Amino acid sequence: MTAPEHRYAWTATVGEKGQIVIPKQAREVFQIRPGDTLLLLGDEKRGIAIPAKGSFSDLFAAAFHEKEDEKA
Repeated sequence: MTAPEHRYAWTATVGEKGQIVIPKQAREVFQIRPGDTLLLLGDEKRGIAIPAKGSFSDLFAAAFHEKEDEKA
């Protein structure tokens, strides 16, 4: 079975401290570097998602942009 283009699946093991290691290929594909902050989203029915690392800053900027508009 061949995966659709630009779609991936990896596995990760959870360590004793609850840490996971992001597989090297995933870090390369998504340009994740040491020190990067990742956003984890959770839904009890659907599971955990890790959006692209720029998503957090986009969400943060949008939230504060709306606040600035309300002040005007």
